Amino acid sequence: MFKLHGKLTTQQTLVLGILGLVIFLVCWFLLAEAFSEQKAVVSATDSTKISYEKVYPLLPRPDRVVKSYQELSQKDGLWSNTSRSIWLNLKGYFWAVILAIPLGAIIALIPLLRGLFSKHVDALRYLPLTALTGLFIIWFGIEDQMKIAFLAFGVLVYLLPIVVQRIDETEDVYLKTAYTLGASNWQIIKSVYMPSVFSKLIDDIRVLTAISWTYIIIAELLNREGGIGALIYIKARQGQIDKVFAILIVIILIGFLQDRLFAYLDKRFFPNKYYKTTVAGNEEVRYGVWIILGTFTLKVLQEIFLPHISESINSFIWIVVLASVGVVLYGEFRLRTQAKSAAN
Repeated sequence: MFKLHGKLTTQQTLVLGILGLVIFLVCWFLLAEAFSEQKAVVSATDSTKISYEKVYPLLPRPDRVVKSYQELSQKDGLWSNTSRSIWLNLKGYFWAVILAIPLGAIIALIPLLRGLFSKHVDALRYLPLTALTGLFIIWFGIEDQMKIAFLAFGVLVYLLPIVVQRIDETEDVYLKTAYTLGASNWQIIKSVYMPSVFSKLIDDIRVLTAISWTYIIIAELLNREGGIGALIYIKARQGQIDKVFAILIVIILIGFLQDRLFAYLDKRFFPNKYYKTTVAGNEEVRYGVWIILGTFTLKVLQEIFLPHISESINSFIWIVVLASVGVVLYGEFRLRTQAKSAAN
C-alpha cells in the first residue's frame, strides 16, 4: 500500500474508502466543536434568569446537518427545487453540446474558418462569466430562459476549444488509411473523426459537469424564484448554516451521480476502449440510451416551440422513457450473463 504508484485490491479500496470517510467525519465534528460558542439565552418569564446554549455559527456538526434534511424537505421544498435545478442544468448542457460540436468541427476542419476564428475561440475561455450576468438579463430577461442561456454559454466557451483540440488530435494513420481506401470527405468525418473525437469528448463533458453546477447556482441567485441555488442563498442569509451544508452535500451527490453516469455511457458507447471483443447486450443498451436522449431532445424543443401541449406530451414521453429503460436493463442483463459465462 506504500509502494510508489502501487495498486490497491478491490477490498483494500473499499476498506480505505470507508476509513477515509470516518476520518473526515471525525475531523469535521472536532472542528465544529472547536469553533462552537456559548450563546446567552434570556428567559421569557424572568429577565434575570440567563442560561447558555451551544451554537455553531461557522461550522455545524455532521449530525445537525443530517437532521436539517427533514425540515428542508417538508418546509423548504428541497427536492422540488433540486429537480428544477437539474432540469435547467440539463437543458443548458444540451444547448452547449448541440452548439459546440458542429461549430468546433467546422472551425477545426475548414482552414478558412480556422484562420478566422480559432484564436478568438481560445480567448473565450478567459471571459469573466459572472460579470456577464447583467448582459444576459438584458438579452433574455430574468426568467428561466436567461438561466439556460447563461449556463449554455458558460459551458460552451470551454467546450468549443476542446472540440477543436480533439479533432486536431485525430491520428494521421487513420486519416491516411481512409484516404488510401478512397473515402470521401463525409466518410472520413463519419468513420474517422467522429469516433475519435466522441470517445475523448465524453470525458471532457464529464469534467465540465462541475463547472455547469457552479454556473447554475450563480444564475439562480439572480431572481431567486426557485432552484437549489436560490434556496442555498436564502438559507445562508438567514444564518442557517446546517441547512447550507446539507444543500451543498446534495449538490455534491448530484455531481457524483452525473460523473458515474458519464463513465457508464463511455463504457457502453465506446466499448473498444475497455473490451477487446464485441459484447452481447451492448447494442440494446445503446439503443435504449439513444431513445432516452431523443425524448429529452423532443421535450426541450416542445417547451420552446409548443409550450401549450406540455401536459399531453408528458405522458407519452414518460412511457417512451420507461420502455427505453426496460431495453437498457435487458441489455445489461445480457452483458452480465455473458460476463458470467466467460468467467466460468
